[in-house]
Amino acid sequence: MAAVLLQPGPAGADRRDREPIVIGHRGSAALRPEHTLPSYETAVALGADFIEPDLVSTKDHVLVARHENEISGTTDVGDHPEFASRRTTKTVDGVPVTGWFTEDFTLAELRTLRAKERIPGLRPDNTAFDGLAPIPTFDEVVELAQRYGVGVYPETKHPTYFDSLGLSLEEPLLDVLARHGWQDRRDRVFIQSFETANLRDLRTRTTLPLIQLINASGAPYDRVAAGDPLTYDGMVTPQGLRDVAEYADGVGVATSRIVPAGPDGRLLAPTTLIRDAHRAHLDVHAWTIRDENSQLPVDYRLGDPASPAHPRATGNVMGWLGTLYDLGVDGVFADNPGTARAVLAARSRR
Repeated sequence: MAAVLLQPGPAGADRRDREPIVIGHRGSAALRPEHTLPSYETAVALGADFIEPDLVSTKDHVLVARHENEISGTTDVGDHPEFASRRTTKTVDGVPVTGWFTEDFTLAELRTLRAKERIPGLRPDNTAFDGLAPIPTFDEVVELAQRYGVGVYPETKHPTYFDSLGLSLEEPLLDVLARHGWQDRRDRVFIQSFETANLRDLRTRTTLPLIQLINASGAPYDRVAAGDPLTYDGMVTPQGLRDVAEYADGVGVATSRIVPAGPDGRLLAPTTLIRDAHRAHLDVHAWTIRDENSQLPVDYRLGDPASPAHPRATGNVMGWLGTLYDLGVDGVFADNPGTARAVLAARSRR
């Protein structure tokens, strides 16, 4: 059963009494090609409370679910000779990227493409589903979520970049949610971004919960573009978190912000981030929990490192989840939501 969405509040008994939420990261990326309706459906079947679409825009300003606006790694666009001339190089958030971009395609054109596994070397079994699913619209993702009684946790990808193209993400995002009746603070929605300006703007437009994403290093691109010295390191200080709380309801943080690793890859003592965030009345959602050894801290890897299958073999992901839950996270982004749900179920039986 999906957990009831409770809103952020002061750390204390009310926070301890609620179960952490399970967020199906890109659906169930460990088991199906990410950001496809089969991936989201699988996440729901495995017990996700929320499904997470990354949102980018088409040329005709329709929001679709893709990890990036560059789609050569997640679709078969390279196999379509009719689109060969659209391969180009663009600068996205200050980084040159070569490939095919959603903003150069209408929705009708994108519908002729099919999704494929983004990292086949790590997840070869997922390639069995290559070519089966089209790129879903955000509207379709919300329809799926409501049909199955779960929430959505959309991320606005590269909002400054899309603003520069006249394809702002925030207005169509809110329009889609409103069309489906999701406009209130207690609706099953979190809106997330690695940037800050669009979250501050959204705060003036909606009461839906907002989540400030915080990377393991670097800075929000909108602040970089504006010449602002603020970094993600500065945002996780007690004062930085209080500043975030002026416009957001929580933070979505890389797990290394919660438990850093040393030079040998082994975990060090936990930071005070969760405590400090809770004192600022912010929830803490940790990303990303993955089952494979190569995606886990060294302390939680299992098997023979010399085996060629070791990097993609399942490690002690349940132990890693248990550690994060013990530290007090309010939710986890999981590539395999079933694992995160199973650990919570086992804990509830104790």
